[in-house]
Amino acid sequence: MKTLKILLTLILLGGLAVAVWVESGWYDIGADQPHTRPVLALLQTLRERSIAHRAAAIELPHDLDDPAVILKGAGQYAAMCTGCHLAPGMDDSEIRPGLYPQPPDLTRQAVDPRAAFWVIKHGIKMSAMPAWGSSHDDATIWSMVAFLRKLPTLTPAQYRDIVAKAPPDDDMGPMDHDHAMPAAAASSADHH
Repeated sequence: MKTLKILLTLILLGGLAVAVWVESGWYDIGADQPHTRPVLALLQTLRERSIAHRAAAIELPHDLDDPAVILKGAGQYAAMCTGCHLAPGMDDSEIRPGLYPQPPDLTRQAVDPRAAFWVIKHGIKMSAMPAWGSSHDDATIWSMVAFLRKLPTLTPAQYRDIVAKAPPDDDMGPMDHDHAMPAAAASSADHH
């Protein structure tokens, strides 16, 4: 019984210390200051485990290799994702340097389709990743996942070609496919 009281007291004191630390405002939450190593490790583990846990039960659709699905995803990606996740031939964008943590460069890495679907649909708190599921249906999100699987294999010219062929979509907002790749990105892509 005495051990239980000591354990409960330690838990209460630990909780009180964390509450005082949070309330103090001591920790710099500014995006221009990196997290301390322990905080970064905790947040990265929390993010990765949370996504993996929620994505594990997602069933993959059978049409992720369908060229029409990939083409639709190319247009979506060009309109909504290149500012943060880049396009082939882009080294940076106007927004990326100000983002912390830095979004992954999806032109250079393979993605797990289940995790990608979950992240695109639900977003990630306290990052720049929005929850696209509030404005896009699952089929559109899966088309983006289908395109992401192909993206790391594309050259800048192939990327421009696939985006130019992508079907128009009402979900894309004010930008059309002819202007989906910003001029700076297109210029950068021409040089690689």
